[in-house]
This record gives sequence, C-alpha cells and structure tokens, in this order.
Amino acid sequence: MSLVTAARFARRELRGGLRGFRIFLGCVILGVAAIAAVGTVRESITVGLEREGATLLGGDASIELTYRFATDAERAWMNETADAVSEIADFRSMAIAPDGERGLTQIKAVDAAYPLLGRVELQPDMSLAQALDGRDGLPGAVMHPILTNKLGLEPGDIFRLGTQDFILSAEIQREPDNAAGGFTLGPRTIVRTEALGASGLLAPGSLFSTEYRLDLPVGTDLDAIGAEAEAAFPDSGLRWRDARNGAPQVEEFVNRLGAFLILVGLSGLAVGGVGISAALRAYLATKTETIATLRTLGADRQTIFLTYFFQIGVLACLGLAVGLMLGVGIPVLLSSLIEARLPVPAVFGAYPGPIAEAVLYSALTVLIFTLWPLARAQDIRAATLFRDAMETGRILPRWPYLVAIAVLVTALLSAAIWFSGDARLSLWTAGGIVGSLALLSLAAIGIKQLARLLKPVIRGRPSLGWALAAIGGPGTTAGPVVLSLGLGLSVLAAVGQIDQNLRSAISRDLPERAPSYFFVDIQKDQMPGFLERLENDPEISRIDSAPMLRGILTQINGRPAEEVAGDHWVVQGDRGISYAAAVPDRTTITDGEWWGADYDGPPQISFAAEEAEEMGLVLGDVLTLNILGRDISATITSLREVDFSTAGMGFVMLLNPAAIAGAPHTFISTVYAEAPAEAAILNDLSGKFPNITAIRVRDAIDQVSDLLAGLASATAWGAAATLLTGFLVLIGAAAADQTARTREAAILKTIGASRAQILASLALRASLLGAAAGLVALAAGITGGWAVSHFIMDTNFEIAWTSALLIVTGGAMVSLLAGLGFAWAPMQARPARILRSRE
Repeated sequence: MSLVTAARFARRELRGGLRGFRIFLGCVILGVAAIAAVGTVRESITVGLEREGATLLGGDASIELTYRFATDAERAWMNETADAVSEIADFRSMAIAPDGERGLTQIKAVDAAYPLLGRVELQPDMSLAQALDGRDGLPGAVMHPILTNKLGLEPGDIFRLGTQDFILSAEIQREPDNAAGGFTLGPRTIVRTEALGASGLLAPGSLFSTEYRLDLPVGTDLDAIGAEAEAAFPDSGLRWRDARNGAPQVEEFVNRLGAFLILVGLSGLAVGGVGISAALRAYLATKTETIATLRTLGADRQTIFLTYFFQIGVLACLGLAVGLMLGVGIPVLLSSLIEARLPVPAVFGAYPGPIAEAVLYSALTVLIFTLWPLARAQDIRAATLFRDAMETGRILPRWPYLVAIAVLVTALLSAAIWFSGDARLSLWTAGGIVGSLALLSLAAIGIKQLARLLKPVIRGRPSLGWALAAIGGPGTTAGPVVLSLGLGLSVLAAVGQIDQNLRSAISRDLPERAPSYFFVDIQKDQMPGFLERLENDPEISRIDSAPMLRGILTQINGRPAEEVAGDHWVVQGDRGISYAAAVPDRTTITDGEWWGADYDGPPQISFAAEEAEEMGLVLGDVLTLNILGRDISATITSLREVDFSTAGMGFVMLLNPAAIAGAPHTFISTVYAEAPAEAAILNDLSGKFPNITAIRVRDAIDQVSDLLAGLASATAWGAAATLLTGFLVLIGAAAADQTARTREAAILKTIGASRAQILASLALRASLLGAAAGLVALAAGITGGWAVSHFIMDTNFEIAWTSALLIVTGGAMVSLLAGLGFAWAPMQARPARILRSRE
C-alpha cells in the first residue's frame, strides 16, 4: 500500500480526537516549553548585553591598566583617537563611620567626564556631578544602600576613606556600567579621583586598576583601533575591550548557566520520552482489533507503521507548537517582572535560535521513544493480535530500527554538544541520564522480583499482599512509575547532595582552616608596626605576610600565553605575584631547585605545580610577565604545592627578589585569630594605618554561599520541571491501569474485601513504588554528588541525610497522590457489571 493509503488511515484514526494521547501531548508540551523558556531568557539577556554593550562598558571601548595611571603618551593617543575620554580608578578600601563602624567598599574614583553613557541614578535625585561636589569644604561621595545601612549613614553624614573625610550626598540606585565590573567583595562607593589626593589610598604599590573609557567617532573600526592601541604600546600591559562584549563575565556566566539548565531540561525530555513511549504502547494496545482488521485486509508492515507514524507526527507537531507558544510566550508576557530582577538588560522576544534548539531536541526525543513501540506493532501478525500480541511479540524491533534509534541518539547528543559548547558537560549529562535510566530499569525489574518473593511471606495482611501481587504480577506499572518518577528525583537528589556538600565545605570546613582577615595595601615602612600589634596578641595563632604585586602572564616560551594555555584562569587577567629569598614556610618543592638566598642572576620563577600541569608547563619554560608596564622574562626553575582551598595566602608565581623587588609594591598579610578578637584587631590596625584595607574572610564566604544558593535554586527549578513531567507520566500510567484496577477491585469485592482494604491496597501499591523510586533515585543522586564533589569540586563528601529523606518521602507522596487520584472509579465499581462486561 502507498503513503497516500497510510495517510488516509491516519486521518480517519485522528477523527476520534485526542483520547489516548493526552499524556503524550502533555509530555511533549512540557519538554519543549521548558527548553524554549530557558533558551528565550538566555537569548534575551545576550541580545540585551549586545544592544547595551556600550552603556555597560561605559563607552565604545576601554583600556584597562594595573597598578598605574596612563602615561602622557598613552593619554595623548586616547585624546587624539576618541571624541571623549573618561578615567576611572577602581580599588577596595575601608569606609569608616563617625562611630568607628567599618565596612569594606569597592571604590570607583571618577573624573568629571564620567559617565560617558547613561546616568547614575541617585536618591535623593540629583546629578552625580552635584553629589560629588560636596559642601562645607568636604568632597562629596555616593554609596550603595547596603553599605549605608551597615554603617548607619544617611545623606549629609560624614565618613572617612583612608585619611580623607567625605560627606555622603546620596545613595546609589543604579550604575549604568555596574555589570561590567564583575564580582566584587564590597558595595560600591563613588568619589572623584582628585578628592583622594590626601587619602593615602593611591600610594605607589597600592592595589588598584585604572580604566579609560573611550567615546569613539561614529563608524570607527573597533578591530582596527584595538590593534592600533596594542601595536602602539606593545609592552604596556594594557587590556583592550570594546562595546561588542561590554560585560564578558556576565555574558559567559549567563551562557554557561543557560547551557547547563538546558541540559538539565534534557533529563525532563528523557522522562517525557518514557511517558511518550508508555502512552503510545497503551494506545496501540487499544488498537489491536483495528490493526488486525487492516492486516487481514492486506495491509503490510510498512502501512501499519506509517499509519501510526503519521498520527504521532501530527500530534507531535501540535505539542511542539503549543510548547513553543508557552515556552516563548510566558517569558515575554512576564518580561517586566523578569527584567526587574535581572542585574543586566534583557530584550525579550521570540528568537529563532532557542526555538530551533527546542524543536530539534524535542523532535529527536519523540522519534527515539516512538520508533521502538511502532516497530514492535508492525511486526505483530494478524493471527496473534487477537491474543494480545502487544505483550507476546518480539521484544526488540528489527535491526534497521535499532540502527535508526542509535543514529537519532547520536544526533541528539551531538546537538547538545553543539548548542552547549561544552562537550565534557554534555557527555557527563548524557552519561548520567543513560546510567540513571539503566539503573532505574534494573531497579524496576528487581522491585517486581522482590514483590513476588515477599508475597508468600505476608500473611494476615491482605491489603499489603494485594499491593505486592499487583506490583509483581502481569500488567504491573512498576516500570513506568520507577522510570518517570526516579529520573526527576535523581536530578533533585544530586543537586541537593552537591549543594549541601559545597555549602558545608565553605561554611563549616573552610573557616576552620581559613584566616580571619586579609590585610592588603600595607606599605613597607608600616610592616614593623603592623607586626608588632599582631605578634604580641595571644588570641592570634598565625600571621603570614608577603610582598604583593600584580602582573599579567603575556607569553610562554615566546608565544602568546593564551595560545599555549587556552582559557586557563591563570592567563585570564592579572594575577598576584610575590618574591622570596628563601623557601617560604609550609611550602613543599615538588620538582626542581630553589634559588639561593643571595641569588642575583637572571630572573627565575617558582610555579604552582598543579596549575603548571594543567597548562602544560615544565621546568625550563620561559614566562614573560608584564608588571607595571614592564616585561620581565623568567625561567621556571621549581614547582611547588599551593593549596588554594584554605582561603589563605597562595601565589601561583614566586620570583627571586632581585627580579622585581625594586618595583613599587605593598605587602599583604593573613591573620588567623579567635573570633572574639577580630573586632579589636580591625579597630586597632585600621585606626593606626587608615590606608590598609581589611577583608574579612567570613564575609567573602557568605557572598560565595549566596551565589551558590542562587545557582542551586536555578538548577532545582530545572529539576522540578523534570519532576513535573514525571508526575504527568505517573498520571498516564495510573490512567492506563485504571481498567485493570477496576476489575481487580471488582474481584476483591466479590470475595469479601471491604472498600477500606481495597483503598489501603491501592495506597500501599503507589507508596511502595514511589518510595522504591525515591530510594533508587537517592542512590543515583548520592553517586552523582560524590562524583562531582570528588572529581570536579575536589572537596570531601558526606551524605546530606535531610535532603535524602526528603527525596524518599517526596517520591512516596507524589506516587501516592497520583495513585489515589485514580482510585475513585475502582472503589465505586459494581462487581456484577464489571465482571459481566468482561465476559
């Protein structure tokens, strides 16, 4: 028979409506909607960042320098090239209130041209220039509300930065270029650069960076002008950015998080695929007489296959259309609410990229999970269809269909790698999904076998016995229930275990080993007084101090560093650099030899061993560092262990003193003290040395914990979508099993069972299957959490029992709700009518 004949049969079948396909449609709609929604939000943020790139950057382009302001020659080039230039200095310091309360702040020192684009919104409303003018002979400042609340300040109050008093003119409501700054440890304070002249905060060697925002003429070739700047000042250490990527850190974070959430969404599609396959099997089981009639009339295998394949195609397209409308429409309709919670601009709309991604993922998933039951149906002979051949036919479809399924799975995995841009993450996710499905499938088989073994043992408990008989008997729904519910719970369990262990490592383990304070910007002549205060305090157990510079690793063996090391974090931006004559305390040399205490030959460098291995560095490699605009080439002569997990002092690169000791620099110190002594230490040192900045490690840990909480929450919402799909599949399994349950209830009533006993049996069946799915999911989640903690996070792992118990309990409750929702019809069934209709 022809395609036309199969299409005609399919059209006639569809006249019956969507009965039997509601769960199929629901699974498709949820899967495509989840992926389309995540993709739409991600793309909307990306478009917003691109459209507002100049505003976020603060200009059409920017030049960033470390530890210094631009030279006369550099500034002359900028003034000649740009229509306007704005100079900004950025650094950390301590803001001190009149009552002595102190708070860490990220200071932005600006000139009169700032901001070139956009407007700083203040409360009370005024211009930034007016706010920074100050009054009564004091320079003005504006401050973020978080810091004003911490210090108890209000507009009109006086506070101090370094040795300079400022008057607080207003609170910052919005900075146009805030997203370009990346992660900061303290709330923002904005002052004029010229007002810091007497503060002592920008002394030689202080840790600060400068940025020059350029307003370029219309039509400027950004690539050409960037290359010109780097060619004009090749050894200056400048870093060039332009408006095409105004907030690179934010954009990278959004893309990575979006890719990860879409991969989590694929687990929801996998659950939906189980539901799709189960719904199709149930539907085909009701069509045995129709298929038998067609086969009797001469329909071949291909016609049967195409008839139902066309139906699935039409319904899948319907599900895709509805899912896309929801996935794209909901973010667009809620755009005002979403934008209000985003720290970056977003332009919401229907974008072809996310739509194509969602359609491709969903279409491949539908094909993968429908080919198997369709192929089985076409192989059933007409003579056996009337003997329930859907259950007795061959298990595996013919080899062409197995090959087609394998090709589709490969295409789905390739698409995930392509869209996410992270092959390793995609493969790990795919492996986790496949492994979880395999484990859950084996668990379903094991649960059925265990139910059969326990059935004879249970005596005197009829409700439990009937529940076990239903779980282990023919027509059991153990497979769909455990697969659909278990995979969603597995994702939630893994997220819960990873989140709790990472939080524990940060909030419990880290403070036991971490210092109380980091003190930075300590001048060399201040070190004796600084150490005198600390060394005589019995509450202080340890003090580590070292000279501190910052530089950029620009070349490795004469080649650009990024060509050799890729995107390794050591070559991304400037890094802390120090020097030492002797091997520092608690330092282990793993390879090579340390220079002598009196060494004054060519520059040598000791590199962190783990980072060297990751970057492919070995002894004898020559590294070029740009420090304060000067290139220094040094040979790696030793490798050493550096433990960054303690939040203590650690330098990737240490040089011999003669190489850099003459450069302007300050010192950094870590102080380990008992908690009750921390406040006195801070007050004494900041009072005596106003220029010193103290960073409380506990505050930094809290910021990281808050960030992790947000990531865990986003991932949990993705897993919740998977669980919702699983619940929908549960409903489908319960609905498909309702006829069997009704007949079972009728038989039980006939032999004397009460309604309470039957209801208890149905509830126990659902609860046991849900709890079993929760236990298997917990095992998968704990295994996944351990693997991530051990191999990726490199942290200790302990089972989070609270999260574990919630997973098992949640599985039982979700399954119970789905089971009880379809218990009404079996409970109300009249045995005579049901058994007579069966005959």
